[in-house]
Amino acid sequence: MSYTIGNLREACRNDRIRWSMHAMKRLRERAILPEDFINCIFTGEIIEYYPDDKITPSCLVSGESLDKRHLHSVSGYDGEYIYAVTAYYPDPSKWESDFKTRKEIEL
Repeated sequence: MSYTIGNLREACRNDRIRWSMHAMKRLRERAILPEDFINCIFTGEIIEYYPDDKITPSCLVSGESLDKRHLHSVSGYDGEYIYAVTAYYPDPSKWESDFKTRKEIEL
């Protein structure tokens, strides 16, 4: 299934988000609010797709938290609902300064 950031935003606008226990636990551990997760989708862009994820195809969105910090969110989408997987503040040692490009791993 192919989808865009617009599809994710539309699902958010219509309150079609399923929050897993795993997602809520990770957000709590990282002091990320559900509203930050949603804001990431509204301010961000899809930077990676994971079409073969278990439950439904998912993607990585790079956007901002409510306090304007770079934030990544991972969510599945089935054409109707977003399935929140996790969110995290990206590590600058692993991401380029745009927080959209992974740094090359030096061997």
